[in-house]
Amino acid sequence: MGPHPAVAAIRLAVRRVLTDLLAHDTPASPAPPASPAAGHRRAVPRGGVRGAVYERSPSPLVLVACSGGADSMALASALAFEAPKLGIRAGGITVDHGLQQGSDARAGEVVLRLRELGLEPVESISVRVGRSGGPEAAARDARYAALDAAADRHGALAILLGHTRDDQAETVLLGLARGSGIRSLSGMAAVSGAGGRYRRPFLHLDRQTARKACMVQSLPVWDDPHNADPAYTRSRLRHEGLPALEKALGKGVVEALARTAQLSRDDADALDTWASQAETAVRDATGLLECAKLCALPSAVRRRVLRRAAIEAGAPAGSLFARHIEEVDRLITGWRGQGAINLPGKVVAQRQGGRLVIRQA
Repeated sequence: MGPHPAVAAIRLAVRRVLTDLLAHDTPASPAPPASPAAGHRRAVPRGGVRGAVYERSPSPLVLVACSGGADSMALASALAFEAPKLGIRAGGITVDHGLQQGSDARAGEVVLRLRELGLEPVESISVRVGRSGGPEAAARDARYAALDAAADRHGALAILLGHTRDDQAETVLLGLARGSGIRSLSGMAAVSGAGGRYRRPFLHLDRQTARKACMVQSLPVWDDPHNADPAYTRSRLRHEGLPALEKALGKGVVEALARTAQLSRDDADALDTWASQAETAVRDATGLLECAKLCALPSAVRRRVLRRAAIEAGAPAGSLFARHIEEVDRLITGWRGQGAINLPGKVVAQRQGGRLVIRQA
């Protein structure tokens, strides 16, 4: 008898990601002769390619970011099951944000659970959460900084994140509420981070599947009280907003929003490619943006060029909103002699002699 359908689903999702990682983690040098241990060790040449002597290097390491909640515990269990079969080492990281009393003890418990699953290395990292962008954004920034540092320290090939289809739907709705563009509506990418470091195997699975997988495997889970705290926007959306939408529109809202995210991502990727190609054509010999050429571009492409230019000048991407780009765009499409536009990061955009200058103030 095979595993429970929920367990089979999470394992298949992780297996696909691990297989993709191995397919893209190929050495640039010619492959050495096959050996019985080839599935567990990669060989690297010593002394040049011709007549090289091959040395075995450690198997690739994949980490799971685990809070102890149902989603990430399910992910950790699937990684622990699938990784050894593919010759991959599996480890785990839990981040202690220090925002709740006893958070250090909770992190210690997660470490023990991960080790019981057979993961190694396992590490708990304490972070200091700032205030920039609000509590949720500040905690997220601190968490990803800690995960990046851990991946570098351990030489990890990737970090798996337990975001589900429900999380994706919430992200799309939050983007709609902010009046964001199509990139924000594309939600979370299955692959993100520097070099594709972060992988999200569960984006096509619902939250209940992950919780059911934990239950049938008798995995203890921790329910973060912040996830039920109405002080947090995502919590209100999860417990009030989405249920109200499903009551008004019927079942299937979460699936539809997740599908919207994927379609929006495809469109946004295409527009980003177009903008990247157009950017060179709209700059003069000195590298300044020419207003007449910018004006000739479709607005969706032009605004992407302007956003890229603002970020290159030092504007923080997370603080650069649609309203900022719209103001800069009016220097192109609604020019009437207006003054400079102040952007986040002490960046200034102004029109001078038919050129758009975006620079540090």
